[in-house]
Amino acid sequence: MVAEPNPVPPAATARSAPRHIRLTSHHGAEGALAIRWGAPTAAERGPLIGTTTTRAHRNVIGTHSGSYSVYRALAVASGALSPEHRADLTNTAPTDVIGPYAQWSDPSAIVSLDPWGAMVAEAFTTELAAGFDIRPTIAITKAHVILPEIADAIAKGRLQPDGRILLPNGAALVTKAAIEPVWYLPGVAARFGCSETTLRRVLFEETGGMYPELVTRSDLEVFLPPIGGQTLYIFGNARDLADSSVELTARVHDECNGSDVFGSDICTCRPYLTHAIEECIRGAQRGGVGLVAYSRKEGRALGEVTKFLVYNARKRQAGGDTADQYFARTECVAGVQDMRFQELMPDVLHWLGIRKIHRLVSMSNMKYDAIVGSGIEVGERINIPEELIPADARVEIDAKMAAGYFTPGPVPDAEELKIAKGRELA
Repeated sequence: MVAEPNPVPPAATARSAPRHIRLTSHHGAEGALAIRWGAPTAAERGPLIGTTTTRAHRNVIGTHSGSYSVYRALAVASGALSPEHRADLTNTAPTDVIGPYAQWSDPSAIVSLDPWGAMVAEAFTTELAAGFDIRPTIAITKAHVILPEIADAIAKGRLQPDGRILLPNGAALVTKAAIEPVWYLPGVAARFGCSETTLRRVLFEETGGMYPELVTRSDLEVFLPPIGGQTLYIFGNARDLADSSVELTARVHDECNGSDVFGSDICTCRPYLTHAIEECIRGAQRGGVGLVAYSRKEGRALGEVTKFLVYNARKRQAGGDTADQYFARTECVAGVQDMRFQELMPDVLHWLGIRKIHRLVSMSNMKYDAIVGSGIEVGERINIPEELIPADARVEIDAKMAAGYFTPGPVPDAEELKIAKGRELA
């Protein structure tokens, strides 16, 4: 009996035809559109083209939606997606207009995102009509955000629904923006105090040689890295973010899936996030504007596997889970205490035109220093209320306060840090 061959999807058939491999290290057409980072208009700056369809048009390293490029490859290989597909941008325009602001034309103010990334359809109509595959790196929409903590704040009288910012059912009305990373390599290198050559070489080596253009195409200065981006949640009028006379309440929050989504109590991430949302709602209701900038930097940008290994090391060490060993246990596993490196974080604030944050809902000294160091003024700093700190997270918060995190209360001394406060593995 002869088995019937498996049907081959059309797209897969097209891909399976013998052909040469197109190495990205080879120069494309000399007529690829130029990029002039920091130019005052979108037209002068030029579009960013990371297409894999017409290789001669490419003027960046990497591909659009870089962190999802492998999934896209699987879709193409399986025949579910045509490799020639181009996005139909009809009716995808932003719901709110952001910018342009003066910071957009300062090549040193924004180096990790494309300030014109939400305006592709309107800014590059001629190029799109000419067949260039240009894709947005920013999308802006409206949403209702519903959290049980906000419903609890309403029930306890801390928040009052107003029908404008907060509905009676507990839904907060927000503008939200998704932003993909776009790195201007000379600017990124300057932020980290290294040469562009060193940055390119290390990026190439530490990604296993994934992007040879990093070391072979010095003429390409823009890189679409395969990392997670960030999402903004704006409470109130987005245009007010750039008005320093309007009170701005803001939190810059780094992803913690275990706490943010599943409520793990070993850290303060979710309670601090929901507290910030409550503060943003209250601030917007006072006539101000609120902002939560949520970055995909899971486990201090070390990843969940490393984070969970550290949890085990903390809980199993001699003497129990103590604050004096909090950072040491991370460094033992990862080789570094933290890889979030906040040098690039203020870029999104500059994209929004922000020059002053009146109320910063953060205790992090690293975030505060990066924001202020980028030229943005910070007024009041808001710490997490004691009653919101889970018992098992006391180790984390004590260690951070001792390391220099902001607190209006007493800082734990060396003897206090040695007391085991985290529970054992259950």
